[in-house]
Amino acid sequence: MYSHLGPRVPAVTAAVITTLVGAVFGLAFATPTAHAGDNDLVLARLGSVSGNTVIGNSTEFRSLVSELGVVFAPRLLSPADTLGFGGFQFAVDLGVTSIDSSAPYWRVRESTNQPDGAGPHGGGLMSTVGVFARKGIWLPLPSFEVGGGLVHLMGSGLTSAQAYAKFALHEGYHDLPLPSLAVRGAVSRLMGESDLDLTIASVDVSIGKEIGVGSTFNLTPYAGWNLLIIVPRSEVLDKTPQIAGDLDMNFVFRAQDDILRHRLFLGSRIKYNVFSITLEGQFVLSGSSTDDLPGVESDCANVGATTDFCDASDQAGSQITLISSVGVDF
Repeated sequence: MYSHLGPRVPAVTAAVITTLVGAVFGLAFATPTAHAGDNDLVLARLGSVSGNTVIGNSTEFRSLVSELGVVFAPRLLSPADTLGFGGFQFAVDLGVTSIDSSAPYWRVRESTNQPDGAGPHGGGLMSTVGVFARKGIWLPLPSFEVGGGLVHLMGSGLTSAQAYAKFALHEGYHDLPLPSLAVRGAVSRLMGESDLDLTIASVDVSIGKEIGVGSTFNLTPYAGWNLLIIVPRSEVLDKTPQIAGDLDMNFVFRAQDDILRHRLFLGSRIKYNVFSITLEGQFVLSGSSTDDLPGVESDCANVGATTDFCDASDQAGSQITLISSVGVDF
């Protein structure tokens, strides 16, 4: 175990960095209030009128929140080594995540030209910007690190609050051919969407190795596996918002079993003095979980829009996320 106390950032430099980060953060998170953004959601489009009621398509809902959960999944962006109990980092990151915009469930996006028809429904990439603070601590055990921040989906009013705790089981043996090993737990909570309650929890295991380059830079490649647990809950949706008091057209997607996604990640951090740049790629396997109702054998994909009393399967495809981060250690 070890702690590495880096050089202090001069007060003027810290003030300039904080001001610039604040300006970027403010511009990125500013959302026009006069109209909806391209990536805002209209979940009521996933409901079909059946007689005097509306039936929600549970398969499409499950698949949609599965892909959206990956977009807002807890950020990783750090090697297995912790910052050390005296370390503190402030960072800003930019990311892009692929979605299957040709899938029918993405007709919920404001950017689609065919809200009731076939895709594609807007672009196939969703861009996000995040800001994070990370701190190494000694308790409850040595080599602990905690952090938190916000991730905003560009072109929308959607933001997630995120927090994590990481414990390095093995770190600091940089002169030996031994990788560092860490486990981490994290949670992300969606804000800014009144029709959807979405929480994403994650657990991951990572390895990494810090390498000195020319006595000037530190290069730390890392890799790992991450389990995402996506917990969606629908609020009451209005299929005909243009008609006041039309309560028969209100509906809600039933509570579903948790959605599980597996995420593999590979990245590298380059550090010079107090500044660091982190590049990371993530690959998320296709969704495979099913909302299995007791005593039900029918698949929602086979019963159409006639009932939601069926087993909904996650039909989300594989997804890729690329993220870059710039940080400063205080």
